[in-house]
Amino acid sequence: MTTIIPIPAFADNYIWLLQKGTTGVVVDPGDAAPVLAHFDREGLKLAAILATHHHGDHVGGIGALTARWQVPVFGPSRETIPARTHALAEGDAITVPGIGLRLSILDIPGHTAGHIAYVASEEEPPLLFCGDTLFAAGCGRLFEGTPAQMVASLDKLSALPAATRVYCGHEYTLANLRFASAVEPANVLLEQRQAREKAKRDRGEPTLPSTIGEERATNPFLRTRDPAVRTATERHAGRVLDGRVAVFAEIRAWKNAF
Repeated sequence: MTTIIPIPAFADNYIWLLQKGTTGVVVDPGDAAPVLAHFDREGLKLAAILATHHHGDHVGGIGALTARWQVPVFGPSRETIPARTHALAEGDAITVPGIGLRLSILDIPGHTAGHIAYVASEEEPPLLFCGDTLFAAGCGRLFEGTPAQMVASLDKLSALPAATRVYCGHEYTLANLRFASAVEPANVLLEQRQAREKAKRDRGEPTLPSTIGEERATNPFLRTRDPAVRTATERHAGRVLDGRVAVFAEIRAWKNAF
């Protein structure tokens, strides 16, 4: 059985550790120091590195880790990833060295041009490592992609089974929920989620993973078809919006200034 542990980094990043026995694999190691400290403390050996996209807070620690352990580095084929040994794109599948976890790859551009996700669809429940495309109650900024690309990427993730556990790259949940409540103040499920996630943070616990089901019910960026979300967004924009992509783009602009 694979155990998944968050290793905090920087102010709000999570480096995800996939551990089986004394073997570990890390997802998006932006900083080597907390990974090295954890591995030394727990007596672990690194078997592989998985990267979702090229931003420094997700790949900045790869050099130091591969200097200590000569391990395969998996990453998106359309981005430059330090020390990458295996270039991946949608349709590819890998068995992660050392832990035997089977992962399929999805292309999810928008936050960056070549962003990918790793999906363990054979696990129960399924697992999703989505970097900075989908957050708990939010989504990433569009640094390199278009609103249409991001909508397509989020639709792809939203179509995964409801029980799929969502492991994203940042602890942004409470801030995202505050914004989501501004978009949908009458959403009772959103109100309940806010209380639940605040209690976790008050206990010093991460809010992650969430689930795809939770995101469908409470994440405004996945709810652009919902009449209440569309009405609130058009009210904020002061105009009628033509289609889901326009609704998404307005919500993203609203969140950027929130």
